[in-house]
Amino acid sequence: MSRARVAVGTVELHLPGVDSLKGKRHVLKGLKERVRQRFEVSVAEVDHQDAWQRATLAVACVSEDSRHANEVVSKALAFIESTVDGHVIDVQTEIL
Repeated sequence: MSRARVAVGTVELHLPGVDSLKGKRHVLKGLKERVRQRFEVSVAEVDHQDAWQRATLAVACVSEDSRHANEVVSKALAFIESTVDGHVIDVQTEIL
């Protein structure tokens, strides 16, 4: 029997150009859609929902191979870091 492996990565962002929750939702919605389409992962905002200029996104990938799951999540996080109009505060990855 094969066991599923899950890689979860989080990236905490500072979005200095955002001046409202509506603006933040707009920025994050587009970013999350691009990450989902490009990497076939789940993406959700998991912290700082009420703060205008901060966001924490979680990216999850399920695979039978933990190395593959970790690689996909790492690439998705790198994509977020390289495309977000803001600053990355922290990045973490965990294999479950």
